[in-house]
Amino acid sequence: MNAYNTKYPQLSGSSYNEVLKRARQEYNVIAHSTKRQPYVKSKFFSGEKVFLAVFWTHLMDKNQKDRTKRLRFYKAALDLLRNSQINPDTIASTEDQRMLLYRFYGVTKDGSHFCIQVKEDIRTKRKDFMSVFDRKPH
Repeated sequence: MNAYNTKYPQLSGSSYNEVLKRARQEYNVIAHSTKRQPYVKSKFFSGEKVFLAVFWTHLMDKNQKDRTKRLRFYKAALDLLRNSQINPDTIASTEDQRMLLYRFYGVTKDGSHFCIQVKEDIRTKRKDFMSVFDRKPH
């Protein structure tokens, strides 16, 4: 499996609040540039919008240590989402037949491997950035 090399390292910070502040700054830049729901356009999906709001609700379900680990990859994940044209792993959801999961793999500038998940509703073609976590491609 190929991994996309991002231009950005992990977000720095020794505590959850420091990393959250830096990740929210990245999110707010995008949120202020869009009228309604924050999104980025993905090259892999031919310039279609990938919405970001689901990521934040999914993140709040995790414990604080896990949130910090995931947020460190936020800027690199957005770069991967915008610029990667490498084919992801595609997984059909078992509990909901209308959902497809895409797993994109990347490497930060400082060498850390990570994975992002994008959920697509097959019926409406809506794509949501769900999650980012550290994982090497298999």
